[in-house]
Amino acid sequence: MAMEITGVEHLWIPLPDGRRLAARMWRPAAEGRYPAILEYLPYRKRDGTAPRDATTHPVFAAEGYVCLRVDIAGTGDSEGLFDDEYSEQELSDGEAVLAWLAAQAYCDGNIGMIGISWGGFNGLQLAARQPEALKAVVSVASTVDRYADDIHFMGGCLLSDNANWASQMLAYQTRPLDPELRPDWREAWVERIETLPFMAADWLSHAQRDDFWKHGSVCEDWSAITAPVLAITGWADAYVNAPPALAANMQAPAKALIGPWEHRYAHISKLEAHDFHGEVLRWFDRWLKGADSGAEALPDYRTYMQEHFNPTKENKPRQGRWIAETAWPSPNVQEVTHHLGPQGNLQTVPEDGEAVVSNPATLGAAGGYFCAGMRIDNELPGDQASDDALSACFDTAPLDIPLELLGRARVRLAFSVDKPVAQVMARLCDVAPNGVSQRITYRGRNLCHDESHERAEALVPGKRYEVEFALNECAHHLRAGHKLRLALSTSYWPIVWPSPEPVALTLHLEGCALILPERLVAEEVEAQAPSAARDYPTYQAEVTRAPSGTSNTYEEADGTQVLETFDDYGSAIDPVHGMEVGSHVAMRYAVHPDDPASATFASQWRFTFARGDWQVQVDTDNEMRGDREDFHLWRRVVATEGAGQTEVCVKEWTRSLPRDCL
Repeated sequence: MAMEITGVEHLWIPLPDGRRLAARMWRPAAEGRYPAILEYLPYRKRDGTAPRDATTHPVFAAEGYVCLRVDIAGTGDSEGLFDDEYSEQELSDGEAVLAWLAAQAYCDGNIGMIGISWGGFNGLQLAARQPEALKAVVSVASTVDRYADDIHFMGGCLLSDNANWASQMLAYQTRPLDPELRPDWREAWVERIETLPFMAADWLSHAQRDDFWKHGSVCEDWSAITAPVLAITGWADAYVNAPPALAANMQAPAKALIGPWEHRYAHISKLEAHDFHGEVLRWFDRWLKGADSGAEALPDYRTYMQEHFNPTKENKPRQGRWIAETAWPSPNVQEVTHHLGPQGNLQTVPEDGEAVVSNPATLGAAGGYFCAGMRIDNELPGDQASDDALSACFDTAPLDIPLELLGRARVRLAFSVDKPVAQVMARLCDVAPNGVSQRITYRGRNLCHDESHERAEALVPGKRYEVEFALNECAHHLRAGHKLRLALSTSYWPIVWPSPEPVALTLHLEGCALILPERLVAEEVEAQAPSAARDYPTYQAEVTRAPSGTSNTYEEADGTQVLETFDDYGSAIDPVHGMEVGSHVAMRYAVHPDDPASATFASQWRFTFARGDWQVQVDTDNEMRGDREDFHLWRRVVATEGAGQTEVCVKEWTRSLPRDCL
């Protein structure tokens, strides 16, 4: 039976050096000592994540948990300055928060961490530091390798979201403090703007996997995490590789759960909501309360096995079924090698021949956005047929019997190139008899990188090279009559930033293969799929402008292909503290099909805040472009106050960086 709960809308957590972090708390109303759940983010608990927090923490509190939502230093109303994602300051402050919470009279000293994306990352990273009070983690849409599987690089290729996400973080981190809580709000606000790191440039300056990225990458030492981990994500999300990796490599208990979801908690997914609350409570009940909840007996890996569903960029129901693997890696999955044939076939034996991969820089238009779930709509991968037509494709014959894939396919290539900098993009697609091509999985590889991505070297045109790389995790059932396609290209815009010149990649086919993780099961175990989403509370804000979004693709007079989007996140008045917050963002991606160096990204964010006579507006502009030698980045902040928009702070940054084999 659910307990009555009480809450504290704002409280201060003291840190050892005298700074204070802003927090919000929900807990059982009855006196006693309870285990606790911490969510630790830079996204502003007072307005940014307040609607989402209202759907989770009150539910957990009613089940006997103290729930604490804390803003990282220099974000929200927390004191101090923000320095970077997953910095030493962030993690050491997190340890101090855990120690403070464990010492409170209402906490029994057992704490779990929960979070999606940023909070999923730092939950794992803090667990690797082994603070005494942290006894379990639920990590959603996270990574174990900050270089390989975050929003910056993929296979050594530069993701355009390195610039896009940095532009979003700039907009987020330049928002004002709340005068109700911070009498020094204006001075602290200006100081934050003046001292913000130039994140897009800072991240780009580490183009190989160096110590910068190894910091916070828990794959560096799997044994460091001794707290049990439940790792969750969705197939429409960008972060699909961590849950199986944790289940396969952790020595402490670890379970993987992957559903059909986008970059959201499962109970609020637009792609078939599920009972996220029940999964979290079962995990924490076992490891924080010592209850016999069944968490330990869960299969190592539960997942939604997708099927072809005529994909569109809009949110729509998926096709598939839930399955489970008792152990991961699973004896039910075997690697099967298919060779790339000169007639565009995937075949059982290797054969001599060559194939050339060369395509316009605009290829990738059907790929959607890198991380679905961050925008209004129109962001999922659609029918890949148009991109396939521009790619070098290798197909199976129509399948006589169904084929199931579970795991990470690998691509092995023997190749030569005509330019010193080149990359290859590989997509696996399920092609229906009517020709509709659905992307199963994909990944890029910077061909200038060594196996570890710690060193880059320009390629010698005409020299033969060999490379093998894994695609992202997948779970997909191909029906009889469908074909499996491997599509190879030298670009994938706008997800991946193009190489500086058009490239002709010659494949030496006797050395090229696709290694598939084929699943064959004599008898399925019980899937133990998550239930349908339960009822949960929501935040009853007064909407003053409804959200909306548009997406427009067009061609300029010179042939440049442009994608423009506008996402209006609307405006609403908070029901607790009365602040009205609104925001929108416009983005523009452009590239000429014959000139990959012409690629540009630009964004304009606006945030507005008002309560009574207090009004604030923040406009942030960002641009990234390149030439054949360098990248050029620019950003600007204009912060104003009052109805007359009196300027409080205006600041611009410009930075150029060598491409460094990108």
